[in-house]
Amino acid sequence: MTPKQSQRLIKKIADIKRALATEKRTFGGYDDSRGLRYLPTRYYLQLADYKGGLAYTRWFAKVFPDDIGFPDFLFEWAVLLFKSGKFAEAKVKIWQTFCANTYVLDKFFGHPIQPLQKYEWSNMAQAGFTAYFTYSHQQAELIDFSHWLEEFMASEPFITRQARYLTIHQQLLVEDDQEIRAYLRQEADQLENAIKF
Repeated sequence: MTPKQSQRLIKKIADIKRALATEKRTFGGYDDSRGLRYLPTRYYLQLADYKGGLAYTRWFAKVFPDDIGFPDFLFEWAVLLFKSGKFAEAKVKIWQTFCANTYVLDKFFGHPIQPLQKYEWSNMAQAGFTAYFTYSHQQAELIDFSHWLEEFMASEPFITRQARYLTIHQQLLVEDDQEIRAYLRQEADQLENAIKF
C-alpha cells in the first residue's frame, strides 16, 4: 500500500468518527442508519493497524453494547483480535461470526456453499450474503490467521457446538409446539452468547 492510499484510509476513519460524533452531539445518541460504525474495522485491517483497530472495537463494544454486528464486521473483529495475540477472544468472535452467518467461514476457505435447511432470522444469514464477503484464506496478510482458524474449526469444542447449533435450527424449521420452540430458542441463544471455548 502506498503512503497516499494509507492516508486515504486514515482520512476515511477520521471522517467516520467525526460523523458519529456529530450524530451524538446533534441527537444525544447515535442514529447511524447508514451503518458507518461497521466500516473502520475493514480500514484498520487494510492499514495493518491492529492496535488502532482494537481500540476502535473497545469503543464500539462500550457505545453499542447490544449491537450484534454483521458477519463481515464480526469476522474483521476476530482478525484484529488474532493479530493482537488475543486468541481466546478471537475464538469467541469467530463463533459469533458463524452464528451471524453459517456460510461465511466456508466462503473464507473457498468451500462450495451448500445451503442448509434451517430456521434463521433474516435473509442476510442465507448464502447470498457471502457474495460481497471479500476475505479469503489465500490473502497473504491472512495466511497465519487462516491456519489458526482451520485448526480452531477442526477442534472438538467447535465441531460439537456447531453441530448442536445447526441441529437446533433444523428442529426450529419443523417444530410446531410453542413450548419446545421456546426451549430450542433459549438453547440457541445460550450457544450464540457463549463467551468461552
